Amino acid sequence: MALSATSKILLVAVAAGTLGVLAGLWSNGPGPLLRSEVGQRALQTVMDASAPAPPAGLAVARRGEAIPALQLPGLDSTPVRIPADYSGRPIVINLWASWCGPCIEEMPELDRFAASQDANGTQVVGIALDDAASVRAFLQRIPVRYPILLDQAGPRDAGVQLGNAKGVLPYTVLVSADGRLLKQKIGPFAHGEIDNWVAN
Repeated sequence: MALSATSKILLVAVAAGTLGVLAGLWSNGPGPLLRSEVGQRALQTVMDASAPAPPAGLAVARRGEAIPALQLPGLDSTPVRIPADYSGRPIVINLWASWCGPCIEEMPELDRFAASQDANGTQVVGIALDDAASVRAFLQRIPVRYPILLDQAGPRDAGVQLGNAKGVLPYTVLVSADGRLLKQKIGPFAHGEIDNWVAN
């Protein structure tokens, strides 16, 4: 069903108003509402409504459905397949870049969580939308113990395929052991937040 011009204008106005309210709530740092699952779903809905359409034919993850198969190089150039290489384990996939301040702030928290997981626990994977040299230099200063993969930011990048059409960073998804998208998070994790986010 096609929307009329008036309906499209109204939809954009509502999305812009909602985004304005959410931005206001975030002005002093994300509060409890934006850290909640309800707040994150609302933010994701607003972001989706104002995002450009993904390129034709690009598979994009939807909550509750299997994520598209991704294959990206690690820092040693070895290709890693997601979710296949971690089959049977939940996966936290974090999209970041070396120039992204909030990404940098949350990386010690992601590393702490990754280190707390046993061989059957949740696998943390970082995907840097950045060049290899910048990522290597960054990891010399702030090392992490979980795998870091590389991708180039753009309309077909891993973030878009995982439901982040706006390209906002940091962006994190939780993928079930059988490869379905369970949760999406826009923005950084506060200390201790990731544990509850994964568990609930």
